[in-house]
Amino acid sequence: MKRFYVLFLSLILVCGLFAGCKNSGGDKDAAQDNSEKHITLFNVKSEVNTQIEELAAAYTAETGVEVTVLSVQAGVDASATIKGYYLSDQMPDIIACEASGFGNWEGLLVDMSDQDWASRTSAAYVDANYGTIGFPYTTEAIGLAYNADILSKCGVDPASITGPDALRSAFEKVDANKEALGLKAVVGYYAEPKDLGWSAGNHIFGAYLDSGLGRDDSTYIDGLAENNKVDSSRFMDYAAMIGMFNQYSDPEFITTGTYDQQVENFAAGKYAFITQGSWIGASLTGNFSSQYQAAGSFKVGMVPYAFEDGMDTIMTSAPQWWAVPKEGNVEEALAFLQWCSEDKGQQMLVENAGFVSPFTDCKYVANDPFAQTISDYIAADKTSNWHWMQLPEGCGNSDDGLCYCFYEYATGEVDANGFMNRVNGVIADYYARQ
Repeated sequence: MKRFYVLFLSLILVCGLFAGCKNSGGDKDAAQDNSEKHITLFNVKSEVNTQIEELAAAYTAETGVEVTVLSVQAGVDASATIKGYYLSDQMPDIIACEASGFGNWEGLLVDMSDQDWASRTSAAYVDANYGTIGFPYTTEAIGLAYNADILSKCGVDPASITGPDALRSAFEKVDANKEALGLKAVVGYYAEPKDLGWSAGNHIFGAYLDSGLGRDDSTYIDGLAENNKVDSSRFMDYAAMIGMFNQYSDPEFITTGTYDQQVENFAAGKYAFITQGSWIGASLTGNFSSQYQAAGSFKVGMVPYAFEDGMDTIMTSAPQWWAVPKEGNVEEALAFLQWCSEDKGQQMLVENAGFVSPFTDCKYVANDPFAQTISDYIAADKTSNWHWMQLPEGCGNSDDGLCYCFYEYATGEVDANGFMNRVNGVIADYYARQ
């Protein structure tokens, strides 16, 4: 279906190009001249949009090539937005793709295998048929983030949380001290499905698929494809953890809260834990820096989503990749990506945007609250993969996706068994569409 859809879009574009032949050759030549020194970059990480614009401005100052940054806000369907650009013949020169999104552009992206940067990272997106089509610009981590100051005051050792009993014990200790510490809730877990569905439906569901597994272990994502349902034993353990999140989360926001409300409350020291990834570090030191400073600029860390004994990994990956469409300003786009992989670009991406570099020769370390945590887990070889990115597109975050299963569980509409049954229904439906 994806290939058919791309072919359909291609035919529309071709028709548009033929219609455009009515323009004079002089107009086309002028447009080409104007575009040679200008590229557009589609940024999906709204929390660092200012930093990406600064990156673009630095490149322009150094090379004379203007870089325009196009962005979308958190919760907006980025894939649909890019398709809209494509249909209107305004495709950016550099787009952002998650793993499941590359299938929309089969055969339409530049193979960057011959680029210098490709030999300096193991995090590029490589397609078996089309080569290296994704440039990694950061490494991110998904885990249960925590406020180390609060845990210390409650006598909780984060290193001990490698199983469900220890996790529940930690929640109970924090809950017992909630009023004394001025907390709104033990954990900031939000299951609002419309604008924040990507969090539960993709990232948190990813813990079911990968928590505690080796990076190459695809047992549970393969199980979804083969059986069109979850492993009931593992999932019920997982559902018990989500049920605990429902119990100890913020009743004011669990089903209605926004991403900004979730992160702001954590930054202000109102939650001991938060179900977000390392990308919120940029918000702690950026948009919500005043709240974070007022709360003592507390040390943060991550513990595993430890719903079974012995789970001691967090999940790390490049969250998206930058890709270059063949019909754009390819030469200038490739030059920009190469520059981003080199000293000046890496310095800005790491030190300004707080990214963890995927390049082996990068000499910069992010001044990001979560950078040390990610580095420690990587150094200890305690990371799992992001196989949720192999779910059928829209499965996690759409109007009929997994995110609504989490919402119904949070509202009490279904119990743990009902949660599993709803998840199985969504899984079966989406895999049947492929």
